[in-house]
Parts: sequence; structure tokens; C-alpha cells
Amino acid sequence: MKNRILAAKTSDEVGKSITVAGWVHSRRDHGGLIFIDLRDHTGLVQLVINPEQAEAFRLAESLRDEFVIRASGVVTERGEGLKNPNIASGNVEIVVENLEILNRAETLPIQPFAEENQAGEDLRFKYRYLDLRRPKMQQMLKKRAEMYRRMHQYMDERQFIEIQTPILANSSPEGARDFLIPSRLQEGKFYALPQAPQQFKQLLMVGGVPRYYQLAACFRDEDPRADRLYGEFYQLDLEMSFVEDGEEVRREVEPLMRQLATEFAGKKLLDLSDLSVGEGSPIPRISYRDAMETYGSDKPDLRFGMELIELTDVFADTEFGVFKNAECIKAICVKNGASLSRKQIDQFTDIAKSEGAGGLAYIKYATIKNTDEAQGHVIPMHTNAPCFYDVISPVAKFLSDEEHKLLIEKMNPEDGDVIFFGADARPVVNAVLGRLRNEFATHFNLKDPSVVAFAWIIDFPFYEWDDHGKKLDFGHNPFSMPKGGLKALESATTDTEKLAIVADQFDMVMNGYEICSGGVRNHNPAVLYKVFDLLGFSKSYVEEKFGAMLNAFKYGAPPHAGCAFGVDRILMELIDETNVRETLAFPKNGSGVDVMMDSPSTVDPVQLRELGL
Repeated sequence: MKNRILAAKTSDEVGKSITVAGWVHSRRDHGGLIFIDLRDHTGLVQLVINPEQAEAFRLAESLRDEFVIRASGVVTERGEGLKNPNIASGNVEIVVENLEILNRAETLPIQPFAEENQAGEDLRFKYRYLDLRRPKMQQMLKKRAEMYRRMHQYMDERQFIEIQTPILANSSPEGARDFLIPSRLQEGKFYALPQAPQQFKQLLMVGGVPRYYQLAACFRDEDPRADRLYGEFYQLDLEMSFVEDGEEVRREVEPLMRQLATEFAGKKLLDLSDLSVGEGSPIPRISYRDAMETYGSDKPDLRFGMELIELTDVFADTEFGVFKNAECIKAICVKNGASLSRKQIDQFTDIAKSEGAGGLAYIKYATIKNTDEAQGHVIPMHTNAPCFYDVISPVAKFLSDEEHKLLIEKMNPEDGDVIFFGADARPVVNAVLGRLRNEFATHFNLKDPSVVAFAWIIDFPFYEWDDHGKKLDFGHNPFSMPKGGLKALESATTDTEKLAIVADQFDMVMNGYEICSGGVRNHNPAVLYKVFDLLGFSKSYVEEKFGAMLNAFKYGAPPHAGCAFGVDRILMELIDETNVRETLAFPKNGSGVDVMMDSPSTVDPVQLRELGL
């Protein structure tokens, strides 16, 4: 019997002859005996080579780490005091009778098993085939395969049909840069790798497919970051016909996410039904507007509180210059924030400035029993004891007693808490405090890794200002149905009215990450023309870009809806990984380079001439 390392773990194998193969994990020469720790994907087993087995012993003397060998022998129980509780097969060993070297190994350029002293990312990625030998990476590959299996099983049980859509597709405005591929046969024209199977899956609905899904490869030329891969990523893509309400899609897929969090990852699902809007689900539905106003983000981490509190009314008549000229004033209360040093507050101030703030005003609160203990401004408490707030802040003196009183009533600070303010245009305030909320939660370890908090963010704006704030653009994508349909579009003539249009789009967020995006699709040609017309695009432009879909819609397109889950990002969070690149077998580095295969690379000029380039 071959490769039975796992089988050798139990005492019922004792006395049996087996053959095992793997890598030499370590070699120990004890003079009269040679001990080899042999490793494969299942773990370690100890081999014992006696001098009596002359040929095996001779070969064993030449073995070095990471040689690939095969050994045959008898499973023997280890003697008392010689058992190793640190490995699963630690009660037994294999007394070798025959040994074969299958391949030799040079000294490794990285040490995959030195977990505490790992090589840098580029070096590990250059030798990824060695890095994958690490138990952590082996476990990741198994977990990814298990997640895929669970997804396939879930979708198959619900009568979704797995269909592969084209990889060579047409360029489409999905919000990111396309990867273009020149055509040899159609010189001067280009394919594009699909940013998502969006148009194809909608065409499948027109084709009479009731429910479609695939674990799709998608391609976007976006800058990489810790939670976003460069170039290619994978998503669970799905669509359902005869669906006119996003809630039907949400209810269909959220049991899968709960199952992955609890059964697959072994985490606790945080019940947030108290945040729900009456949908009868433990996963809340939060409007985009409420998410931005309450958490400063459309992908809030709900494992902790620290909500943004509106204070504009409190300081409506203030004489404090920073607040007086601000469109919006909000604050967050950081529990036990008084432990922050001056240097740490300066670091958080720099973060606030990076999000557009001019600075970071704050107030520290301490509770005292009498005014003699005060170090700052004294405010009476409404409780019996202790009976005063000691307010310590560079800005406290600029606020009136009435403003201090109203602020305390709104924020309800306790001893040792700190209130941090944002005062500026409303979008800036939300962005600044939303970022600080997340940074403070990280600093104070409020993000429990054993807990998963899901939420659906709904009712996204159909249009929004572009990054430069000069013209309107699509908020998500042009293929979703605006709530109110064609009537809502036709009644919008000003930018303000256009910005008020709500799309039947939704995202699922998990622990501060967006893991899903979806919506009710636009299946009406008149609506599709109009959503582009409001941005100044002509009918000919729409027909050029989406001709196949428009023509299909003319022949009886059913209402349909769907979504797509980011597989890599979900796995990253569920296995407690901090960088999404570590969820792939062969990732590119932070600069989008495959350092192992030296890609991208130059190509032969002959190839370019064939392509007309």
C-alpha cells in the first residue's frame, strides 16, 4: 500500500508493511540509527533506518532536506517516552526495509517552514511552488476547494444551471479599465477580457435559462490593494429570471453566506436583527444613505458600535469658528480613548487629514466628585455621583456651557471616553469619521475575528458625481433598474433630480468588506436608452456598446435579477488572512507582476507584426 502517512497515525496499523513517499523534512543521525521525518500533504511520519539494512542506510546517509524519497517498511509502536504528541503520527514510526531516492534537492532559496521568519512577499512569490509547501498554504488550498464545493452544492440544490460564459468578449464600461487583446484575424480590432459576465448572463435570461451560475474568472486593470487582487479575480456569479425585486435574490443567497461563516469557517454569526428594516432576516438591510450617515461608509463593519452622531443642531448658534462655518458637524465617542497618547492622537489626526479634514478636534472626559480635582473645564452631571465631568480639550474653552451640556446629552460619554469631531462639508465629515471609526476599532481590538457581521446595503444612488466632481456618472453600473422605472428617469431634468434617483441595487458587506454586488436588471430597451441619455450619451453609442443585448431585449426579455460574490475576498476574511493575495495559489505581487513567471514580459516583434501592432 502506497502513501499511507495518514493511515500510519493510528495504533491499529502497527505490524503492517506499508510504502510511503514524500519530502525529507529533517534528518537526524544518532550514530547507530538514522531518523527521517518524512512529509507530504497529510503531515509527518518518522522513519527509522538501521545499519542492518545496508543499502537503505547508505542512501539515508546521503539524504538532505527536501529530497524526494520513497520508503517501505513495518509500522512499529514507539517506545515509552519516545512518543511525539506534537504530530498526529507521533505514537508510531516506520522501520525502513527499502529506501529509494526519487529526486534530489538543492538548498532552498527560501525556508517555507520557518513560519516565524518568512521571506518577503516578492521572494515567496518568486518561489511560490516552494512557498506552497507550507502547511498554512496547503490548508488554504484545501479550504478554497472546500468553499467551491459548498458553493456548487448549494447552487445545484436550488436548480441553478452552471454555464460558462466567454472569456474573449467585448469592451464594456464596467467602471474599471479593460484588458484588451488584439485580434489577428480582424486586424485593428480588439477583444476585452470580461470585467464580469454581466451582459452574457442577462442574455441567458432572454434565452430562457431560469437560473444561471458560474464560478467566473473576471479581469479588471485596477490598482491592487490588501483586499483587491490585480488583474484577475473570481466570483460566484448568478442570475434569476422572472424576478422584479432585489429582496428575492437576497433571500435566495444569504443562507449560503451564513453557512460559509458558521459551518465552513466555524465562526459566530452576529445577530443584527435589531438593525433590520422589517424584512424578517437576521441580516439587516441598511440604505446607502443611512450607512454613510451612521457609519461613514457603504461597507460598515458592524462588529462594533461607535456610530457617527449628528451634532449640527447642537452647534447651530456656536461662536467657535471651526464649527460655525461648517455645513455638517458630527462626532464619534471612543470608549477608553483617554489612554491615547499625544503622539497617537497626532497619528490619528494625520489620518483625518488624509481624508480631507483640516485637523481633528477632540474632548476627553473624566468623572470627578468635586471641582478641586478638575484639570479642565467642569460640567455638572445629571447623575448623583460622581457629579461632575472634567472636560479636557484644546477646544473646550471655545464652547458655551449650554453647548457642553447638549453635547453630553447627545454623546453620553463615560469616564475615560474621548469624543472626536468632524466639521466640514457632509461628504468630507462622513469620510473622515468613517475612516477614524475603522482605525480606532483596529487600535482598540474591537474587531473580533471569531465573529462575522453581515449586512445588506440597499437603495444606492443611480447616479453620482465622478471622482473630479465635474460631471455625473453611474453609481454602480448602467444595467440595473432605477426604482420607478422610466417614469423616474423622464421626470429628472436637473442634476439634483438625477442624483435623487435610486437604483434597485444592493451590496452585501461582511466585517467591513464588500463581498457581493447585485441588482434588479434593466430589461427594457427604452429604459436603457434613457439612463445613458441622462448622461449625454446618444442612442448610437448605446447601440454600439450594447447592441447584442438591446436586440435581445426586443424579443421578449423576462424581468431578471442577480448578484456576484467576490470569492477571494470572502475566503480571505473567513480564514483570517489579512492579504487577499494569500488566497491564490499563484498570485501577482502588489505591483501586478508575476515574479515567478516574469509576467508581463516583452514579446517577439514577429508576434506584434502578426497582430498589426
